[in-house]
Amino acid sequence: QAQLVESGGGLVQPGGSLRLSCTASGTIFSVNDMGWYRQAPGKQRELVATITSGGRTNYGDSVKGRFTISRDNAKNTVYLQMNSLKPEDTAVYYCAADSNSRIRTPQAVRYWGQGTQVTVSS
Repeated sequence: QAQLVESGGGLVQPGGSLRLSCTASGTIFSVNDMGWYRQAPGKQRELVATITSGGRTNYGDSVKGRFTISRDNAKNTVYLQMNSLKPEDTAVYYCAADSNSRIRTPQAVRYWGQGTQVTVSS
């Protein structure tokens, strides 16, 4: 059973920063691409960022230049550094893991974390 455990969500003011972390079981982390998605109330799950096992990154248009995804292979952990946060970034953020052919399609992703709430509000 794949296990992805997220942490780091919370309440932050507009313009602030947060860093999310997701630790995965060793097998899942080492062989798969990792990613972050988010889902706001009443909206579809949206791709935020992905990173391959080799470190190549991809970002959704709405977060380019503000968010950075990275991974620490020694710790089986992927991070999402979120800067210049906006109220529209408010959502539940989900960690994801899967093959390169699946990671960018939420309906195809097989491994998910439980989600962590990020709220951007003054």
